[in-house]
Amino acid sequence: MVFFTCDACGESLKKAQVEKHLLKCHSCRVLSCIDCGHDFRGDDYKNHNKCISEDQKYGGKDFQAKANKGDVKQQQWIQRIQEASDRPGVQPRVQQVLRQVAAYGNVPRKRAKFQNWMKNSLKIHSPELLEQVWEIFSAADSEHQTAEEHKPSGSDLSNGTETNEEQREERKEKKKSKSSEEQNGRKQSRRKRKREEEHNGHSAEEKTKRTQKKRKGEASDESLDPEGEEPENQQSESNSTGKFNWKGTITAVLRDAPEDGLAVKKLRKKVLAAYYSFTGDGNYRSEEELLSLFNKKINNNPKFRTLRERVRLVK
Repeated sequence: MVFFTCDACGESLKKAQVEKHLLKCHSCRVLSCIDCGHDFRGDDYKNHNKCISEDQKYGGKDFQAKANKGDVKQQQWIQRIQEASDRPGVQPRVQQVLRQVAAYGNVPRKRAKFQNWMKNSLKIHSPELLEQVWEIFSAADSEHQTAEEHKPSGSDLSNGTETNEEQREERKEKKKSKSSEEQNGRKQSRRKRKREEEHNGHSAEEKTKRTQKKRKGEASDESLDPEGEEPENQQSESNSTGKFNWKGTITAVLRDAPEDGLAVKKLRKKVLAAYYSFTGDGNYRSEEELLSLFNKKINNNPKFRTLRERVRLVK
């Protein structure tokens, strides 16, 4: 994007704003480019479509700018637009639009985008006018491409030196690209191997934890018979050695309950409260183990019947 400074009022202007500014600022005689500092008189500013970059401006005398393919194509497109605006036999209305378009530096090169850009930037909505302008640009572009195709190449004019140099450069680039791809492939393989090792390590650790937890659960249930109850000899031993009597506590709570039984949650709350009161600081079971043990006691004992989240004694 090119910016100019008015020598009369000092206002900074985009290239597309210059024409309107000249209509109201009659003292303006010279427009100066903000980037390169070059002065333009009259309509000379219209040919100044692209200026130096900051790298060129501050890079010193030995700076060499790298050619940008997109910028080169855009400059060629703008140049063809300017050439089309100077063609003879163009209607005055169309020629005026062409000159307005040539004042911009970011004109799209595709038909649909170009017509949308004209609607938004130039406020032109006439389909007929849009089509006429595009046909002129398209014809100029086709003529330019045809001329480029018939233009002799540098390899035809030389003895093949340039062609050989280009081939050598191309082989170097391919070799460099292949080496880079192989290096990237090795890096990706190492990353993948590392992820697999970490995953396998976590899997082995989780398997060990599950095994330990399973053994702990089996050890906690060793004192239970297949129905989840302590054997009678162990129950009597529990009373004598001070172990908690699950069956007796549940039975006692249900005897005081209504005929339709007691809600499972309420029964569990009372039984666990009795358990905590009985064991005190000597409790070594987790809450998860206690809940599992309570559920086994009420589900595996034929004296207790659970129906619709309520438990009652079987008489």
